Formats: sequence, C-alpha cells, structure tokens
Amino acid sequence: MNFISLMAPAGGATGGPAGGGTSMLIMMAALFAIMYFMMIRPQKKKQKEEQAMRDNIQIGDEITTIGGIIGRVVTVKEDSLIIETGADRNKMKITRWAVSANNTANEKAEAERQAAREAAEAAKKAKMEEAADASKAKRKKSKKKDDTFDA
Repeated sequence: MNFISLMAPAGGATGGPAGGGTSMLIMMAALFAIMYFMMIRPQKKKQKEEQAMRDNIQIGDEITTIGGIIGRVVTVKEDSLIIETGADRNKMKITRWAVSANNTANEKAEAERQAAREAAEAAKKAKMEEAADASKAKRKKSKKKDDTFDA
C-alpha cells in the first residue's frame, strides 16, 4: 500500500481511488502555506529584529532585561553586558539574550517619528494657508470684475 491510496476515501466519491488523496495533499499543502505566512514568517521576522537590537547595543544605552531590571550599559563584550542599576550604581553582568528592550533606541525612534509627524503637519498647514491665500486672491479678482460690470 502506498501513501496516496491510504489517503483516498473508502467510497470513492471522486470516481477513482487516487482522486481524493491528491486533493487531500493539495489541501494539506495549502494549510501549511497559510500557517507559514500567518505564524512562522512573522515570528522569524520578529526574532531577526530582536537580534539586531541586541547586536546594536552600545555603551551608555539604557536597557530593560527580560526580568524587568532597568540599567545603563557600562561594558559590552561578545556575549555579555555589564550594566549599572540604581542610584548607588550596582553593577550586574548579564547575557545579551536577556535584553528585552533598548530604551535609548526606542526613545530616539519615537523622537524621529514625532519630528516626522510635526513636519508633515507643518507642511499640511502651509499648503492649507497657501490654498486659502489663492482662494482670497481669486475672490478679489472676481469681485473686481463684478464691480466693473455694475458701473
């Protein structure tokens, strides 16, 4: 017995013994493709971003560990970091994989987003004012024409 004949329905509603097995394989492949694009691919993308964040940690960055400890990076080594925590500057050695977030990079990214939003709003406001000025000039011009026809 082969795999396709095992997958075929017993009654053979499709007409042949291998017809149901082929459609079953197609359905399984489609299901796997959906699972890949909905679950596996986004997870891999997120893991790559986290690894890039961990690789880009520099001295002076403020980080948060997976345990919730917040500290400033003092020393960067190949697979570990030394951070200072608290006002009394306790030093702790942690591994890179224990870093949950780089707060300094997040603050920089948020500041860039805010600056881009403000620039877009300023451009929109300038465009609106320009359109309003053009509209006023157009109304003045048409009013002048109407005054010359009345006289």
